[in-house]
Amino acid sequence: MTGFEPDFDFEPAPPIAEEEFADRLRRIRREAMVAGDDLVLIHAGGAGRYTTTNGFLRYACDWPREGVLVIPTDPAQGIHLLSFFTESVLLPPPGEPIGVEAIWQVGAFGREYAGRPGRSSAQLVVDTVGLLKDLGFERAQCGTIGDASSGGLWASLSAGLPGAGFRDRTDVILRMQRVRTEAEQAQIRTSAQLIDIGYQAACHVAARGVSDFELYAAVTFAQLARGGESGDGYQIGVNQWGTHCGKPYGHHLRNGDLVNFYFSAIPYHGYTAQTARMMAVGEVTSVQEETLAICTEAVERASALIAPGVQVSELHEAAFGTYLEHGYLQSTETATMPYNWAPMDDGSARRIPDEYVADVDYEQQGRRLLHVYPPVAGPHNPNLGHSIGKDGIAAFKFNVTSHNTDVLEPGMVMVLHAQWLDPLKSGANIGDCYLVTEDGFENLSCHTPLETFRITG
Repeated sequence: MTGFEPDFDFEPAPPIAEEEFADRLRRIRREAMVAGDDLVLIHAGGAGRYTTTNGFLRYACDWPREGVLVIPTDPAQGIHLLSFFTESVLLPPPGEPIGVEAIWQVGAFGREYAGRPGRSSAQLVVDTVGLLKDLGFERAQCGTIGDASSGGLWASLSAGLPGAGFRDRTDVILRMQRVRTEAEQAQIRTSAQLIDIGYQAACHVAARGVSDFELYAAVTFAQLARGGESGDGYQIGVNQWGTHCGKPYGHHLRNGDLVNFYFSAIPYHGYTAQTARMMAVGEVTSVQEETLAICTEAVERASALIAPGVQVSELHEAAFGTYLEHGYLQSTETATMPYNWAPMDDGSARRIPDEYVADVDYEQQGRRLLHVYPPVAGPHNPNLGHSIGKDGIAAFKFNVTSHNTDVLEPGMVMVLHAQWLDPLKSGANIGDCYLVTEDGFENLSCHTPLETFRITG
């Protein structure tokens, strides 16, 4: 990393103002009032690596830990947060619950952990039921916002408060994700710039003999040093066939290799952009060159159409029209398109082919690759892209498909990534992150080109 500096001025966005969080809570309360709910409960569970099962609490009140947020519909009543019921040791900052009257520490239980009987999940129910009774909600109508991990909690609360009613209102907070405010746009723009900085750092160190671990480290160091909140999720796939969506395992760059960076989760203040880039080491096959060119052209064709009022499906059709012209696909229809992770045509599970695939670096670790991944030639997904923005809130996503006839609106943010992978033959994954503006679009990942980076040294 000696001598590395990004080739653009990086100016990170400030955190979202407290006034915007207050407006979010106001909107949630208004939705509850219209629906006839007396209060709203928002739940996020604890997950691995000191994260949460969703980003709802951070969106509602800037709380990055697990918790149950109790929001009375009546604004005269204060908001309460029950938290600290996992073994996570994270403390603010970042994050300080905004607009909350009281925070309740439930505690982490367990004989092995604390030498105390009990389960934290059971105590959370006890404490939440007790708080709701104290607040006068023993027979209330409760709107609930959570994810798949929340079902057990809602069932337990219903049993503990038999006079109360519970109904899922997660759609409220998901609908609030469709169009981004200017402050949110700034967070996503910063995430995109961190991605570009990370990729420029990878280009700075890339050379024959460099390992995928070192490329990953360069990306991670460069973006974390400038405010990124964690390393990326997918990050990197390397081999001579363009396989993407991988993780580093000790592969050293050789002539003919293709490197894919699928930047999918570099969060900044809880917001993420997404892009995809390719590198080629020395000479690659003519088929690989064709695949790289087709995927690049597909993104360019689709992005040229981005503007308010354009149907999402039009972007999909424009991109995959390129595939049709080159004989890669027979149809652009999402429902019939082959894709890498497709089941059998009747919907049943598809067996991964048994075949030895030589991989020198993997075998030096005492392991062998004995299957062909993926089993189906085609795009990685049967669509061109999807909406992005809030880390940990995946359920609100719209996909850029042939059947999505929604129209684009200013403030919508999405990634368009053209992908192709023919197992043991060729592959690419190339894409940019776009913000829909009043008169067109802004390419948030504009500081690195779509074109493949060539490693000659």
